[in-house]
Amino acid sequence: MSSVPALSAKTDGDTLELKPAGAWTATNSKFMERLSDDVAPQIAAAKSLTIDMAEIGEIDTIGAWVLERLSRSAVQAGRTARFEGIDASYAELIDEVRQLNRRGPTPHPKPNPIVAKLDEIGRSAWSATADVAVFLQMMGALGAALLGVLRRPRSLRLTSLTYQVYRVGWQAIPIMVLITFLIGAIIAQQGIFHFRKFGADSYVVDMVGILVLREIGVLIVAIMVAGRSGSAYTAELGSMKMREEIDALSTMGLDPVEVLILPRIIALVIALPILAFIGSMSALYGGLLTAWFYGGMQPSVFIARLHEAVSLNSFEVGMWKAPFMALVIGIVACSEGLRVKGSAESLGLQTTTSVVKSIFLVIVLDGLFAVFFASIGM
Repeated sequence: MSSVPALSAKTDGDTLELKPAGAWTATNSKFMERLSDDVAPQIAAAKSLTIDMAEIGEIDTIGAWVLERLSRSAVQAGRTARFEGIDASYAELIDEVRQLNRRGPTPHPKPNPIVAKLDEIGRSAWSATADVAVFLQMMGALGAALLGVLRRPRSLRLTSLTYQVYRVGWQAIPIMVLITFLIGAIIAQQGIFHFRKFGADSYVVDMVGILVLREIGVLIVAIMVAGRSGSAYTAELGSMKMREEIDALSTMGLDPVEVLILPRIIALVIALPILAFIGSMSALYGGLLTAWFYGGMQPSVFIARLHEAVSLNSFEVGMWKAPFMALVIGIVACSEGLRVKGSAESLGLQTTTSVVKSIFLVIVLDGLFAVFFASIGM
């Protein structure tokens, strides 16, 4: 039996009959390709094609696919094609090859836009529910760790707490002072520009003082802390999670919340009110300089008007918000850090999510405090 493939072609009227012979196997793939290319013009000229496989001595999947490709080229050109003389031992192989790639892509019906929107809303609501559950779980774990520290004060890692206060508070002062100074200056400039039309330049002091001490000062500082320190917390804890350092702490019998998270959140609660105070003073100073150089208002007049316009309540409202905002930022940042998976992409995603959620919740919390303090007359 010949081990070299052969392919004879005979024309009977409008029908082209191909007779493959020999071994149509992978070892002879070059010969098979050459034979199929040689008969391609005859297939294109014929109206029907018959492939007689009675003289084939050996065939594998590659050989069967070459012959099937000849058959499909005839069909695609609008001709008829059929196989005959298939040996029973090769019938199953030929049938499987003939079914290969016959099925096109499964058509997906276009979803109803209303149903699709409702599905999207439902998934978002479920995701928000999961986020709330994670937030509450972290708050509970933090409360349990805090109770443990109150029972055993020596378990508080004072060195870690001091270092975190240094990082979150002291190192953040320059950027906080710069940003709040510019914010105060911009508010004063815009106020002077518009109030001057009505001859009410002095009311700029009221606007700057109340906005800065009551709302803008603590809000800007909290947003800056969320972007600066919150993202750092998420990245640090996420990196520890990826390197399995948190699992190692648990294996050693240490509580990761008490060791890693509690000092960070306490540091935020201590540092944010201090930063809010410094930021508010910086914003007032920026407003004073703008009123002096841009509006021609003497500093003594600005300070005297500030004493008249701003009460101690405005300062207290701003300071009361700061620790709660710090708590929210810390819980979100640490919980998102613990949700990091084992990839750098997950670390980047959770860090971004941490900053976005923290800023959103800080603004929502500020609005709730505004309604609350207004309802009690502060």
